[in-house]
Amino acid sequence: MTDSVLVLVANAGDGSISVFRVEGERMTRLAVTEGLTGCSTFAVDAARDLVYAGVKGSRDGEPAGILTLALDRDTGRLERRTRLDLPDGGMNYLALTRDGSGLLGAAYSGGYGISSRIDDGVVRAPVSRVKFANLHSVLPSSDGRFAYFVSLGDDLVAQYTVDDDLALLPLDPETVAAPEGSGPRHLVLNAAQDAVYVLTEFSGEVLHYARDTSTGTLRLAGRAPAFDSSKDLAHSTFGADPMAGHLIWGADLHFGADERYLWATERTESTLAAVAVSSDGGVTGPTRFFPTEPQPRGFALSADGRLLVAAGERSTTVSLYAVDGDTLSLLQQAETGRGANWVRFA
Repeated sequence: MTDSVLVLVANAGDGSISVFRVEGERMTRLAVTEGLTGCSTFAVDAARDLVYAGVKGSRDGEPAGILTLALDRDTGRLERRTRLDLPDGGMNYLALTRDGSGLLGAAYSGGYGISSRIDDGVVRAPVSRVKFANLHSVLPSSDGRFAYFVSLGDDLVAQYTVDDDLALLPLDPETVAAPEGSGPRHLVLNAAQDAVYVLTEFSGEVLHYARDTSTGTLRLAGRAPAFDSSKDLAHSTFGADPMAGHLIWGADLHFGADERYLWATERTESTLAAVAVSSDGGVTGPTRFFPTEPQPRGFALSADGRLLVAAGERSTTVSLYAVDGDTLSLLQQAETGRGANWVRFA
């Protein structure tokens, strides 16, 4: 196996995943694997060179599913291994837990979340299911004992203990509210595991939830805007057309180096910006905004926080940036595919 850094990008419009090699401050596309219908989320098990990709159903009646793909780090090719059918609708977010022996998923259109065991790369039938409106993302705690599902439709975060069999058991309370009409979308946990941050789609905010590391329960502790208020964007609502109405349209959220900043995308104005995180976990809105790929749904940062790769749903390229605190410098744009919307380093 080649010792190199790879970047994987899902191109939902083409039903493909592009694999790039990053060397220094340049990236080179190695391969594009096609036949991944509507792929818009995947999780990477870098230790085993496996990729778990969510795909939509096909026209010939094949249901949505989760594919296990083997990653060749030399060529960038992805080889299909196994498939789990999902007749109730495809995943919008996948996350690994328990050192790659478990998989969590959230289905937006189906309104359900799952936990599944993984045996030698084979995703088994779900052990547990939870139901909330328009579930958009899910992440485990670092120790794999807890899981958090974000419901955009119900304006909440659902919180669970994960038992030894990966069953989801509700905490008390099972849910913690987000501001009404905010549309919570994506979440991250900090390294200390005492804070959860959620980006909202309709209000364009980062919500700070304090987390009890013993019980796993969350408490809303603060919030800060993550959109450019100088652009006169209006608060969005479920079912609205953000581009037609010039509405806030938050998308993705990731920590920068040393967790001093939370980077966030806003799709109507196509910007990236860094929300400052204080020593006590509080958040403060950005002071600068960087134009990026059109309609930027997904992005990711390298493990050391020095590089950021952003994809746009209305673009066929991805942008590579150097990161310095809350500042981005464009290094390169590279062709990827149509409808690029998910990015991960591997």
